Amino acid sequence: MSALLARRPTPDAPGPGPMPEAVLRALDITVGRRVSSLLAGDFRSHGLGTGTELAQVREYVPGNDVRRIDWNVTARTLVPHVREFVAERVLTTWLVLDASASMLFGTADRRKYDVAEGVALAAGHVATRHGNALGVYLFDGERERLMRPAQGRAGLLALLLALRLQPPAGGTASLGRALQKIDRLAGRGRLVLVVSDFRGPRDWERPLLQLCGRHDVVAVEIRDPREQELPDVGELWLMDPETGRQLRVDTGSRRLRERFAAAAAAERAEVAAAIARAGARHIVLSTSGDWLRAFAAGLLEKGYVR
Repeated sequence: MSALLARRPTPDAPGPGPMPEAVLRALDITVGRRVSSLLAGDFRSHGLGTGTELAQVREYVPGNDVRRIDWNVTARTLVPHVREFVAERVLTTWLVLDASASMLFGTADRRKYDVAEGVALAAGHVATRHGNALGVYLFDGERERLMRPAQGRAGLLALLLALRLQPPAGGTASLGRALQKIDRLAGRGRLVLVVSDFRGPRDWERPLLQLCGRHDVVAVEIRDPREQELPDVGELWLMDPETGRQLRVDTGSRRLRERFAAAAAAERAEVAAAIARAGARHIVLSTSGDWLRAFAAGLLEKGYVR
């Protein structure tokens, strides 16, 4: 599998870096437990669980998922009722990959998009085990590529094809529109991994909230150290890759560097709060260091294994 996941790095696109088999096996265990939980559903009843085909409507009991309340039946009977669905034997995972201009930035070991590619490969390796299905939606400012869910090896090969055939073109892209599209396509009860730097317009907040109402969502945010702190290197021209706007700054000013760091931290705190309000699990990765181990640790830390 390591040979399948590997690609030749270049100076402009260094790639995700080493992906040790031992860490991938740890991800197998971590995500595998969650997959088993989703496929089994919340109830110990054969054939009932997470799915799209309605099996029965019954009275609500404490501990049931409130998102399954059938409000029409509840209104008629004045007693809370919940819907149960026929359990699906195949779990579908959707990968939503942001390849906009800001994702092409990187000043440490690699670009943010290289980390996103690595997350996609690692998640795809796990999500397609045991015949489970993987769907991919990759978008940038100019184009998009949608690979509908495919099971097993076919799903992983579709992911590799999407990454190879559509290198990121940059430009301004709407994460909000991407989430709305996946929400329309994915049905219900899926795993959705949203891999982005969550920069630019906050048009994604309401779509993320709606997506979390239907699916188990993990928001993987990718950062670069220079987005959080300015180095002391004298005068610099800074450019917003999404808009092209340029600004000259004197990084020799300690007060400027402190103000920049404080503003950057506050802005990222707002993003984290918005993701938490939506109900998604939030994992932060960096272009510096071992992102794969941080990804695996993040899944455990954020309660992905219940």
